Amino acid sequence: MINTTILVNRDTKVLVQGITGREGSFHTKSMLEYGTKIVAGVTPGKGGSEVHGVPVYDSIEEAIGKHPDIQASIIFVPARFASEAVYEAIEANLNPIVVITEHIPIHETLRFVRLAKMKNIVIIGPNCPGIIVPSQIKLGIMPGHIFKPGKVGIVSRSGTLTYEIAHLLTKAGFGQSICIGIGGDPITGINLIEAVQMLENDPDTKAIVVIGEIGGDIEERLAAYIKEYGMKKPIVAFIAGRTAPPGKRMGHAGAIISMGVGTAEAKIKAFKEAKVKVAEKPSDVPMLIGELL
Repeated sequence: MINTTILVNRDTKVLVQGITGREGSFHTKSMLEYGTKIVAGVTPGKGGSEVHGVPVYDSIEEAIGKHPDIQASIIFVPARFASEAVYEAIEANLNPIVVITEHIPIHETLRFVRLAKMKNIVIIGPNCPGIIVPSQIKLGIMPGHIFKPGKVGIVSRSGTLTYEIAHLLTKAGFGQSICIGIGGDPITGINLIEAVQMLENDPDTKAIVVIGEIGGDIEERLAAYIKEYGMKKPIVAFIAGRTAPPGKRMGHAGAIISMGVGTAEAKIKAFKEAKVKVAEKPSDVPMLIGELL
């Protein structure tokens, strides 16, 4: 059984907020097929209906009244209503709260992330693929079949690269203990440093892959943390966006470079100075993991 410090496992009871929408319904079916224990859904005004056999309620309070064992939430609510959904989940002390929704204004994210931290609730996202413990639980939108149980933990800012690198690791015989897609927005709930600390303390994780990208300085700050405090477990990093021109947005809201901060070169240099192995391309990651394990 996975260590409880890593947030979720096969026994976690899940609530889906926005379950009746197109995305919520589609991914609820996929998560159920993976084995995730989704016990209730919430869409205001749709109480009394069902989605793929999951009962729908008008509020979290009502859902918990019927299912007091609910622990975690995943949110597919449209951006203009997403913050209210997060606050409702925080008020109900659900933990973790996975926020799939993109385009949530940064000032709104700042507020609910701060409130969650005050209550020791972990938010994953927003604008993220979620979290998966292979063969146990999928709380997100990732293609579950490419992940296999193993000892490599993945923390990523990029959804598609998470899938690509997990698939490469699986093909090379390196299964995953857990994969956490923290999201690519400038402000996220759990950040790279916090996620790596979790994996460092997880007995089921023997090596860590960090997938970063241009924009912001969280990779540089992670490198500084590793340099100062050290890590017991080997780490391999990959930085996406090496060819991005300075000052140009590259898809993610967090992928903006200015005045030499946030460039791929700066992040790679910081990791190398912290004695972290850096892959030049995704296909190098399994090779480097093999050298370290």
